[in-house]
Amino acid sequence: MKSVALLLFSLSATCFALEDTPANRAVEADRYLAATPPSELFADMAVSMAKTMPEAQRQRFIDVMTKDLDVASVTKAMKDSMEKTFSADELKALADFYSSAEGKSAMKKMGVYMAEVMPVMQAEVRKALAKSKEAATPQEKP
Repeated sequence: MKSVALLLFSLSATCFALEDTPANRAVEADRYLAATPPSELFADMAVSMAKTMPEAQRQRFIDVMTKDLDVASVTKAMKDSMEKTFSADELKALADFYSSAEGKSAMKKMGVYMAEVMPVMQAEVRKALAKSKEAATPQEKP
């Protein structure tokens, strides 16, 4: 009996799967981007990251990230990459999650998260590059 239930469940899951076509990927990528507008993400991230900068630089950084950044170009690149990388079902799952109350709440916190993590990531990349330079043979050094 358990195996019949499992078989029926697995068959029903495939019945609800989206056909993985370019058109379906585009629709689901659009749904995702509507649920998580890049312009809002950049604005939230800019405000949060600016708090880690000297006060004299904060407003300029916020302006760059919210006024000078070509959000349409970045959004197009994001959509194109999502359509190449994810299946229609994966994009649907992302859009469904980020359209939910929990997903919206998580996205609102993403700017704060990125602001906390980015300085550590940047410092670690700088350390790794310095370590790599030290380990380079004389022929490899610039």
